[in-house]
Amino acid sequence: MTIIDELIWRDAINQQTDEEGLTNLVKNKKISLYCGVDPTGDSMHIGHLIPFMILKRFQLAGHRPVILIGGATGTIGDPSGKSEERVLQTMEQVQENVRKLSTQMVRLFDAGGSNGIKMVNNYDWTKDLSLLDFLRDYGKSFNVNTMLAKDIVASRLETGISFTEFTYQILQSMDFLHLYQHEDVQLQIGGADQWGNITAGLEFIRKQEGSKAQAYGLTIPLMLKADGTKFGKTAGGAVWLDSEKTTPYEFYQFWLNQDDRDVVKYLNYFTFLSKEEIDHLAEKVASEPHMREAQKTLAREMTLFVHGENTLNDAEKITAALFSGDVRTLTANQIEEGFKNMPTFEAPKEERNIVEWLVDVVGIEPSRRQAREDITNGALSMNGEKILSVDTIVTPENSFDERFILIRRGKKKYFLVKLV
Repeated sequence: MTIIDELIWRDAINQQTDEEGLTNLVKNKKISLYCGVDPTGDSMHIGHLIPFMILKRFQLAGHRPVILIGGATGTIGDPSGKSEERVLQTMEQVQENVRKLSTQMVRLFDAGGSNGIKMVNNYDWTKDLSLLDFLRDYGKSFNVNTMLAKDIVASRLETGISFTEFTYQILQSMDFLHLYQHEDVQLQIGGADQWGNITAGLEFIRKQEGSKAQAYGLTIPLMLKADGTKFGKTAGGAVWLDSEKTTPYEFYQFWLNQDDRDVVKYLNYFTFLSKEEIDHLAEKVASEPHMREAQKTLAREMTLFVHGENTLNDAEKITAALFSGDVRTLTANQIEEGFKNMPTFEAPKEERNIVEWLVDVVGIEPSRRQAREDITNGALSMNGEKILSVDTIVTPENSFDERFILIRRGKKKYFLVKLV
């Protein structure tokens, strides 16, 4: 089975420029291929990750991936389907984003071996290009009528598009030609919205290298959830690969909470499990949906891939502690990560009676009467242990590393208190 066959059974191909030609090519040789991302931010989110998972599959099949970070294209912005222009960033911010994205890529892709990744930045081959050279050597090869017909441009004509964003497809075409000539790249991968840019690059290569140049394009389907909404967004925004933006626990929970209608599709797209393993999990979804075995596997595989084994173990430990209510074995860092979005209060590092502390210091309880009643009824726990007496004294010593105290009311209502 070729890599193309694998992508087909994973339902991970939207369009190919020449299906038969590409299939024959990968049957007969190991190729170089590329996928790019613009440094519009200092981290990728999981939506960015989709085409790069395809790139990783090619790498595992023995092919050589080239990752392009758009230090040049990122300064002007790819025209999106939205009506407004992108806000331009400073050159300094773009280059800082390049550095951070490059670090993420190296962590996700093995840089060693004969098919290890090659990282490139298109700023390197465009920064010294003059306007006249751009117009004479590149602009002359692009027909404006053809450019206007590309879907992403055509969708913007009614509301307007700047010349800056209009030229984006020329710059991306220059990238494909450069990598074809200097890195032996024969395939570009991108999202469904990149089809116009990819085909423009192929046309440019054939104008420069001849009609028989072996270069190909492949796009992946637009990822939508079963309810029709865009994949990768939550109530809190994007799910980032940077652990400072989205904690590994939040990342793990995102995958764990996927809908039964979506989880098998995501196993196909995002994991490296075999068809037999995924088919087995699909049967579990149908026969034992309450066990959520497919979601647990998806969460483990993705957290392991993006954050590593130690971080995965932390995420699973926090999840288990929250489910059972026994948080006593967690570290202060795990408490901070797992309870980041819980109602949070501050309290000084001092000794106080529990009733006074709950009402007057942190305000978790509305009145001393209610606090005493909840304690008497066994409804309150502190750091995983029942509060047994209204005479209990809260001290910095019975906290997590003198940083946090965790109060639970009932089975699921948590309050995080930061000691200051």
